[in-house]
Amino acid sequence: MQLKQITQYLESVAPLDFQESYDNAGLNIGHPDDEISGILITLDITEEILDEAIQKNLNLILAHHPIIFGGIKKLNGKNYIERCVAKAIKNDIAIYAAHTNLDSVFGGVNSKIAEKLELQNCRILAPTPGFLKKLVTFVPTADAEKVRKALFAAGAGNIGNYDSCSFNLQGTGSFKGNDQTNPYVGEKNQLHLEEETRIETIFPKHLQSGIIRALLNAHPYEEVAYDIYPLDNEYQQGGIGMIGELEKPMDEMQFLHKLKAVFNCSVVKHTQISGKPISKVAVCGGSGSTYLNKALAQKADIFISGDFKYHQFFDAENQLIIADIGHYESEQFTKEVFYELLTKKFPKFAVHLSEINTNPVNYLI
Repeated sequence: MQLKQITQYLESVAPLDFQESYDNAGLNIGHPDDEISGILITLDITEEILDEAIQKNLNLILAHHPIIFGGIKKLNGKNYIERCVAKAIKNDIAIYAAHTNLDSVFGGVNSKIAEKLELQNCRILAPTPGFLKKLVTFVPTADAEKVRKALFAAGAGNIGNYDSCSFNLQGTGSFKGNDQTNPYVGEKNQLHLEEETRIETIFPKHLQSGIIRALLNAHPYEEVAYDIYPLDNEYQQGGIGMIGELEKPMDEMQFLHKLKAVFNCSVVKHTQISGKPISKVAVCGGSGSTYLNKALAQKADIFISGDFKYHQFFDAENQLIIADIGHYESEQFTKEVFYELLTKKFPKFAVHLSEINTNPVNYLI
């Protein structure tokens, strides 16, 4: 199987446009036309992971964390990043990462955390702003339904649990084609007035090229008039973190013990117990402290993430419990996300979960 078949599928699930500005998700090492014999799934790239891939004769490593974040100016092997990159290239091993883009979609990292905690009625904790656009086009009324269907099929018109959403307004369009035209209606060099439908619909920006292609293919005019507007609306289907409810409220300590057991944590750092039951739970895999205000605003009873600094624990203001379970611990089930996606799409392909624990943090209990 060619590498691009795998990466195109992964990017249809977790588009690269969803990644944060600092991130480097995508194909870090390798060529899209490379033939892939098998995949090793891991959270991090280390030299031990490369050795495992070599031993198992797997030439694609699928990781959550990219091996390359900043620019590499030399490959002298002075640190693990340089050594991993050199070893991957030397052994013809491709490396692909799905990081904050996988954090930002339903069915991704935070959905898996919510699933492990048996949360219900889940929604994105911090929806992505500036991710939606509006398409406005003008179509002969007789062809409006055909164009709408094409746009919807390409992914336009989805709002929450509704699809095929558009606004339509009747009006009159005018145009006059020159000698080089072959007008769909009207005559060359003559002003023509046509009853048209103004169609408005929204779409997430990563689908723009496909939606414009669908519009041009379905629209009957030689020259298609359309406008695209950026929107400030939050994109409720994408963003960081997740919030949901327990089926039944739980005692705080009971829930914390459950949390520790589910994520196999050596330790759970948490703020003061408030004496209130836990019902609404906010989660964010990895380093989620910057989203504490989102959990507070949505009145979560507990916010679960990793990498909280000392003074950030004060920011809970006794309004919720902060539970820091560790960066690795919060993201460990990402490997399951990858495995489920790939084995469902490519059921006969060799997909292996790494047997190596890459957590660099150790605890003295």
